[in-house]
Amino acid sequence: MLLSDLKVVEWSTWVAGPGSAALMADWGASVIKVESAAGDATRAFFPDTAESPGNPVFTMENRGKRGIVLDTGKPEGRAAMLALMRQADVFITNVRPGSLKRAGLDYDSVKGECPQLIYANVTGYGLTGEMADQAAFDITAFWARSGVARSMIPPDQEPFPSRPGFGDHFTALATLSGVLAAAHERARTGQGRQVETALMRVGAYAVGWDLSLLLRYGDVTTAQPKRDRMVAFSGFFHTADDRWFVVVVKSPNDYPNVMRAIGKAEMLEDPRYRPPYADIEHVRTVRGALDAAFGAMTLDEASALLKAADIAFAPMDSLHDLEMNPQAHEAGVFVETPDGWGGSFWGPASPVRFPGVETAPRGPAPKLGQHTREVLLELGYDAPTVEAMLAAGAALQR
Repeated sequence: MLLSDLKVVEWSTWVAGPGSAALMADWGASVIKVESAAGDATRAFFPDTAESPGNPVFTMENRGKRGIVLDTGKPEGRAAMLALMRQADVFITNVRPGSLKRAGLDYDSVKGECPQLIYANVTGYGLTGEMADQAAFDITAFWARSGVARSMIPPDQEPFPSRPGFGDHFTALATLSGVLAAAHERARTGQGRQVETALMRVGAYAVGWDLSLLLRYGDVTTAQPKRDRMVAFSGFFHTADDRWFVVVVKSPNDYPNVMRAIGKAEMLEDPRYRPPYADIEHVRTVRGALDAAFGAMTLDEASALLKAADIAFAPMDSLHDLEMNPQAHEAGVFVETPDGWGGSFWGPASPVRFPGVETAPRGPAPKLGQHTREVLLELGYDAPTVEAMLAAGAALQR
């Protein structure tokens, strides 16, 4: 396995931190997930029982890990966490910076004892500044604060939220990238380092084309209502069978080829209707002709026309469409995932494949505190000490 020699400790909840560690687990890393007695909040969304085995959301972010419960507010719990960090290669946490510092588990507090450790902070707004300890989710820090939502939602529409975990998964990938870069450096120097990602910064990178134009020129045109866009043959079109598809112009020949294909070649002879357009009304005239032509076709008919003209396009598929698409299965979009009850179900695969290497989940998501005794004994605690910790509430086994 690609990361089979990597030991990862993850102390985080929700999506971005757990998701990053889950990708490492898929790729062979040994991952221990540390939770409080309340458990990761995503455990509560869907049942995980013999009658309804496998919480799909929690499983996606936590498959292939072992799980333990520690109370780091108790000295014994904090000592166990530090023992885990001493033997780990990577530590991932989205606990807020102030809470980490108060627990004595922030990077500056542990780096002397754990010089080998790659310590990854997943944050909303960074490690410093007045917002460092502010509560953050992807919908607040990635979607709203970074400018992503304002750039994507046309001003004539009521704002809408991003889908759950959308920005978190961008951030999980960014965190993974930073960890692997630090691991490469450590192979050369023998020293670990701190790595930090921020939902707000990842959002700004995701919308970086718009942001770079704003920073360079002082202004940028982002999402516009369809009638105000200056490119006629681009964006979404609606078909007679109530389907939408999107077109992206990749060549100067795309527009004239399609205009000829829909029987509007005469418009190409009129300079008013050739890009670049001088007047938005001329754009609307061309777009009206395209809308009318595609609106009289089925999606299959429009697809045949666009393929023949070598146009980059795609239907706006639903998740059900994706599930039934043979190419999605060819591309490795789905993976069979153990449910923890002896069965399995299909879930989203990690976004990278390594041909010839098996990267399917190596196990189910752990039950809360499932491996506490096992992991503590591996750390060198003797059985009476482990039982004393369980009795004192410094650890929990279920």
